[in-house]
Amino acid sequence: MSEQNNDNIEPSEQEWEAPPIPEQIQADEKEEAEMSEVATVANVFFEPGRTFEDLRKKPRFIIAFVILAVLATAFVFAFQTKIGEDQMRRFMRTQQEQSAQMQAATEEQKQQAVDIGMTIQKVVMFAFPVFMAIGFLIGGLIYWAGMKAMGGTAKFTHGLSVFVYSSLPPGVVSTVANFIILFMKPAEEIDIATSQRGLVNANPTLFFGGKETPVLTTIISSLDLFVIWGMILAAIGLRKVSGISKGSSWAIVLILFLLGLAFRVISAFINGMPS
Repeated sequence: MSEQNNDNIEPSEQEWEAPPIPEQIQADEKEEAEMSEVATVANVFFEPGRTFEDLRKKPRFIIAFVILAVLATAFVFAFQTKIGEDQMRRFMRTQQEQSAQMQAATEEQKQQAVDIGMTIQKVVMFAFPVFMAIGFLIGGLIYWAGMKAMGGTAKFTHGLSVFVYSSLPPGVVSTVANFIILFMKPAEEIDIATSQRGLVNANPTLFFGGKETPVLTTIISSLDLFVIWGMILAAIGLRKVSGISKGSSWAIVLILFLLGLAFRVISAFINGMPS
């Protein structure tokens, strides 16, 4: 009787197995990156969509960040060397004359303020890569939070990878262009007030001065070709690494852009210089 009952059991009931655990499923579905990190650095200039798809498989950012940090820091040092300490001190004194807070200061106090400003500037020069790293970490965090809020599947390293690699092409091209102009232009013709963000004017401020209206100039200068290039790359990257829609990607990019612009406008309002 028992043998007959065993024969009537369905095969599926006899061979039932527990479903695989989620970790095992993820391990089975894990994709291997096709590009090396060096290849990723080169390909993001020409095949950004394919590059960000590869970054989805394996997030990476170290070499790209090192390239940006070295170029940016080298330009800061080259700019300060070209300007010279005397011209920088004269610029700071001019800013003091335009500041209502410094009108009542004594000559000694003004000189001390200039000395402190020069010291801070030197510290910032040497610590520039650290400030860049902090900025990139904050940007990557905002991108990651935005992707999660939009229902995307991504890690913090994905957000950081997108932020770094979307900054790489415009950062490299604009810095090289800035170096060319810096070496060709006489130091006395460089306007320090309008050159805080570089010597290349790839925005509408090229057609007017704007020093008298620092807030408006700051807003208009944000319509920069290099900034727009980076935003386009970031929108592609967010969509590729997290699977969110194009509209959601652009919403995240624009939110970060507006946050950055707000800080720049506040700085321009306080300092009286375009930021």
